Amino acid sequence: MNKKLWLTIIFIVTILLIVYFVFSRSKSEVFAITSTVSKGSFEVLVYSTGQLESKNSDNILIPEKMKDRQTRISNLTITDLIDEGTYVDSGDYVATLDHQAVEEQLKSALDEMEKTLSEYDDSKIDSNLILSNQRDIIVNASLDLEEKEIIVEESIYESPSLQRKAEMDLDKANRKLEQVKTAYKLKIQQEINKVTRKYINYKQIRERVLALQELIEALIIYSPRSGIISYFQHSYGGSTKTGSRVSQWNPIIAIFPNMDSLITKTFINEIDISLIKKGQKVKIGIDAFPDKELTGEVVSIANMGQIMPKSDAKVFEVKIKIDGSDPDLRPAMTTSNTIQINFFKNALYIPIESVYNNDSLSYVFPAEGKEIKQVIETAEENENYIMVLQGVSEEQKLYTLEPENAESRSISGLEIYEDIKRKKEEKRVKEEENNRKQQETQSEKLTRTIQFSVANSTQNTSK
Repeated sequence: MNKKLWLTIIFIVTILLIVYFVFSRSKSEVFAITSTVSKGSFEVLVYSTGQLESKNSDNILIPEKMKDRQTRISNLTITDLIDEGTYVDSGDYVATLDHQAVEEQLKSALDEMEKTLSEYDDSKIDSNLILSNQRDIIVNASLDLEEKEIIVEESIYESPSLQRKAEMDLDKANRKLEQVKTAYKLKIQQEINKVTRKYINYKQIRERVLALQELIEALIIYSPRSGIISYFQHSYGGSTKTGSRVSQWNPIIAIFPNMDSLITKTFINEIDISLIKKGQKVKIGIDAFPDKELTGEVVSIANMGQIMPKSDAKVFEVKIKIDGSDPDLRPAMTTSNTIQINFFKNALYIPIESVYNNDSLSYVFPAEGKEIKQVIETAEENENYIMVLQGVSEEQKLYTLEPENAESRSISGLEIYEDIKRKKEEKRVKEEENNRKQQETQSEKLTRTIQFSVANSTQNTSK
């Protein structure tokens, strides 16, 4: 029994010793995690993914007849389009536009043309009948006039009153003949106008039918030259492909990209967009060719943001011009872009994890020497490190994790804090001075403009 008891006690003591040493060692190791202040080149970078596009390209457009107002077709659907990246020769098939929509319009136009042609023929027949009746009226009026002339001749043997009546009847018959002749001329012009209007209606419908027939023949799109076909990328997102609609305002069906002039289009979130400037250098990786690394520079930045699909995040379109060319590159390849926002030589920098902040101070915990909280002045930062202007020295050791006695450590370097406040105040004063000068300049320009306007007005008044 005693032997078993002693074995049990020894076992328990051993376990306790192991636990003590393990935990004490772990604790010491936790506090022993330090970082070193480094000195050297410091880069501020923004990362993004993008897609290759051709900066300049030749476009394959909708048929010219679609732009003809007579067709009255504002847009058509692409019912078939060859695969992106296909190489075509001049005259090769590229796409087909919706025939059904045009055929329906053509059928309606043919029915309308038949109707207007019938109306045109009927108008000619009606005009012939009306003018024939008018000519009969003229003949009857001529005969009536001739009859009245005979009566006047025979009335010489009658009394003066009968002679006067015969002369009056003759005068009436003469005026009636002139009236029906004038009416006949006006009727001719009226009927010509009626028939002409019917013919114009018929001609317009016939021209529309011809335009629609020509459009149907042009709905199969062929390549104007040889090259690689690429889908057209819209500025608002998406591309023109099978099922897309094309119109006079969106006339591009596909493009021939110029592979000697490529850009990559990427989207930067609203947090980082203020860092992006034209002319910034970019390192570009191609996902399809991991070994390739290209260079480029930012050439355009969108003024307006847009919301990404299925997300509330706003992004801004940025275009990056790629230096040189590469025969392996193809449009729509995915790129990994590293935009260099800033670069500093001989900068001091430390891991971001080593920096602590309160309401107004940034500080670090030195791992050697006095146990203090050292105030520092920070500057630019990237995804891992932050640049330090004051408060640390090269190769200095800093705690990465907050030490056990962090709260009791005294603050050192308050003069750095005062210097930071001074710099902020100087910057604020300088900005206010610049704003004041700009306002004064604008006020002077406005005053000169008003004086010039008043002088011109005075001169014009005196003249």
